[in-house]
Amino acid sequence: MRIAGVTIPDNKQLAYSLPMIFGIGPTRARDILKKVNVPFTKKGSELTSEEEQAIRTLAEGYLIEGELRREIAQNVKRLKDIGAARGIRHQRRLPVKNQRTKTNSRTVRGNTRKTMGSGRRTLEKT
Repeated sequence: MRIAGVTIPDNKQLAYSLPMIFGIGPTRARDILKKVNVPFTKKGSELTSEEEQAIRTLAEGYLIEGELRREIAQNVKRLKDIGAARGIRHQRRLPVKNQRTKTNSRTVRGNTRKTMGSGRRTLEKT
């Protein structure tokens, strides 16, 4: 079964395979299945064509995949253009939403993992 260009696996339960679509999470997947009256444990291969079509129309009613990615990119571009603080953080490739950068971030800022030992100790033992 294909929805918005994404192939849903036949051997997986629908409650777990629908979130493979960008923009559909576990909660939205369950809501879609409730509206269509399909059990969560049903697999993609067990669907009838009517159920499959109903799931497809409901899922495509939401903003998913390419449209959602495009909208997110436009929002980020708008923030950069107006010079907002979040836009500047995006430009510099730093964490945007109040994350700690001193120790936790692995960004362009230069935080790389350092091991405990120095290189000097390993070279002296010969």
